[in-house]
Amino acid sequence: MKKIIDINGKEHEIDCIGCAIQSGKVVLPIERITETENFSLEQDIEWPIEGFLVIASKRHIRSINEMSDAEMGEFAGLLRKARKALQEVLGISIVTLVQEENTTSSHFHLWLFPWHSWMQERWQGEITEIKDIMQYSKKEMSGKENLDKIKQSVEKLRKEI
Repeated sequence: MKKIIDINGKEHEIDCIGCAIQSGKVVLPIERITETENFSLEQDIEWPIEGFLVIASKRHIRSINEMSDAEMGEFAGLLRKARKALQEVLGISIVTLVQEENTTSSHFHLWLFPWHSWMQERWQGEITEIKDIMQYSKKEMSGKENLDKIKQSVEKLRKEI
């Protein structure tokens, strides 16, 4: 069991953060863009980077190899739609996909991590820099203006996907 505090300040004891989010037990700073029968597509506001999307399974699985053929097809379709929308709607031309099976959540999720021009001022665009960029965004980009911009982007993505 792990303790987590949601955006309302309520403490929860959970086994899996992914399951807690998908069931609605825990409210975190996430903007749901769309969902399918087996997956949700969300903008993670905790890390305030426009277009930083997460595809999460609704079912408690840890890996792609645990998906049924139908789930895999559904996942691939959602991934393609999300990636296409990042390009066409938000103009994001470079994305790194990250899926770790060795995480604290132990619940399948895939990050679509966008590379923005502002990142080039400090970083080289390497996968090893993603956590540093996330920490920077949380510390330096959590202001109302940036969060409003991200929420506007989410609305645009909802209309497209």
